[in-house]
Amino acid sequence: MNANLNASAVVAVLAALDPVSQAAGTVTTGWIDMQNWFRAMAVVQVGALGASATVDAKFVQAKDNAGGSAKDVAGTAITQLTKAGTDDNKQVIINLRPEDLDFNNGYRFVRLSLTVATAASLISALVLGLDARYGAADMSDATTVDEIVN
Repeated sequence: MNANLNASAVVAVLAALDPVSQAAGTVTTGWIDMQNWFRAMAVVQVGALGASATVDAKFVQAKDNAGGSAKDVAGTAITQLTKAGTDDNKQVIINLRPEDLDFNNGYRFVRLSLTVATAASLISALVLGLDARYGAADMSDATTVDEIVN
């Protein structure tokens, strides 16, 4: 690692689920092409969970950016966050490496999936790309990234 590089040169914001009071249901990011990244990481955040609410998160993989043949990425599901488990205002990190995907069968796209059950809850998430295969990471930031301050 080169200590002279800005962190934004090695870490990119690939997708985001903006903070929201999410009703019961599933929300997902867009599809991300993992052939451009050596690693990815999702940071899931919950605020106040609704009464008896639960939150699940996982990576899903697909063969194309339209979600063809989508299936879960094994080993990426979080331990369910629950109101009963005093999981208000917590964060969960999910690491992902290309070898976690079913590359041999043509799976190279991923997206983050968050499911809220029972009651509306405050959620947000970021999917970060680490160590771009080609060029500086910040060249691949999501279009929602408004500014990078050096």
